[in-house]
Amino acid sequence: MIRIVSIKFRKAGKQYHFNAGQLELSAGQSVIVETDRGRALGCVVAPPQEKPEDQAPENLKNVVRIASDEDIALAENSVTKEKEAFSFCLERIKSRQMDMKLVRAEYLFDGSKIIFYFTADGRVDFRELVKDLAHYFHTRIEMRQIGVRDEAKLIGGIGICGRALCCCTFLTDFAPVSVKMAKEQGLALNPNKISGQCGRLLCCLNYEYKTYLSLKQRMPKCGRRVRVENQEGEVISQNVLDQSVTVKLDENQRINVPLDKLQVAENQSKPAANEEPSSTRPRTRVPSRSRKNVTAKEPLAEAKPEGEKEGQTKSAKPTPKRRGSRPVKREATSTTEGDQSGRKRPRRKSRPKQRPPQNTPSGDKQ
Repeated sequence: MIRIVSIKFRKAGKQYHFNAGQLELSAGQSVIVETDRGRALGCVVAPPQEKPEDQAPENLKNVVRIASDEDIALAENSVTKEKEAFSFCLERIKSRQMDMKLVRAEYLFDGSKIIFYFTADGRVDFRELVKDLAHYFHTRIEMRQIGVRDEAKLIGGIGICGRALCCCTFLTDFAPVSVKMAKEQGLALNPNKISGQCGRLLCCLNYEYKTYLSLKQRMPKCGRRVRVENQEGEVISQNVLDQSVTVKLDENQRINVPLDKLQVAENQSKPAANEEPSSTRPRTRVPSRSRKNVTAKEPLAEAKPEGEKEGQTKSAKPTPKRRGSRPVKREATSTTEGDQSGRKRPRRKSRPKQRPPQNTPSGDKQ
C-alpha cells in the first residue's frame, strides 16, 4: 500500500498527486514537494489515502517535509521580487516594441528560475529579450505563452454576476462551452451578455446544461398540438424550470398550463365514408419483374428496316469460334477492286531508301 496526497500550488490551480510517505498531513497544511522544475511550496487539499501500488500514478514524486516558518518567509520574499521582475520585463518589451502582452512573472521556490507568462496573437521572437533578462537577474529565464482564459485565471477579476471569477476561485480545468448551451437554456444570444472577462463564452453556461436537457425531455415541443380540458391548442413557448408551457387556443387565447394538466392531441386521419379502411381492404400482390420472369416471356419482335420485305433476313457476320473462355482473334483481310476473292495480299518488303544523286558542278561532264 502507498499513501497518496493531493496538493495544489495556487488557490484555484490543478491538483497533483504526491507520495506522502510516513508524514501525517491535514487539509490546508503547507508542504515542500519535489517537482520536475525543482522544489516547490504547495498546499494540501485532502488527507492522504492508502491505495495499492498498482493503482498509483506513474512518476510519482515525494513530499519532502512540512513547510517551516523560514520556508513561508522565503516564499513571501519571492512574491516581492516578482513585482520587480514584472516591471523590468515590461520596460524591455516596450523599448523593443514587441507585439506581446506580459501577464505575470513567477519565481520558483528556490529562486533558480523566473517564469514570465505572456499572450500574443502569433509567434514572437524573444531571444534578445531573454538575453537582457538573464544579464540583469543572473538566473535562468523561461518565457511561456498562454491563452486568454489562462490570463483571466492568473489575473482574476469580477464577473457580470458580481462575484469573483470562477476560474480563479474554484475551477481547476476549463470545460468546452458552445453556443448550443445558451440556446437550450433560452438565453439571449448577445455576445456582451454570454461572454466573460476573457472574451470567451461564460464557463457557467455548462453548469445547468445537463439539467435543462433532462427537464426538456418530458415537455412537448413548440408547435405541437395539445388538449387542455375540452379545448385544443398549440404550444408556443416552454418554461423549463417551472415545468409549464404556454398554449395558444383556437380562439386566439393564451394560457399557461402545467404539464400534469396537459394532454397530447391525437391527430389521426379518418377514412372517407365510401372508402374501405386499409385494415379490411384485400391486398393484391403484384409479381415483381425479376430476371427469371423476363427471360420466360416471348422475345420481342425486332423492327425491320423499310427496304426489307417479309421472309428476307439480314445477313449477319459469322461470330468467331471460342476456345475455352478466350475469344479467337479474327485475321483481318484486305481486298482491292481487282481482287474480290478475299485472298490475303502479301506484304511488301520495305526497300532501303536511296540517296538522291549529288549535284555536280556545271563545268564537269558526267
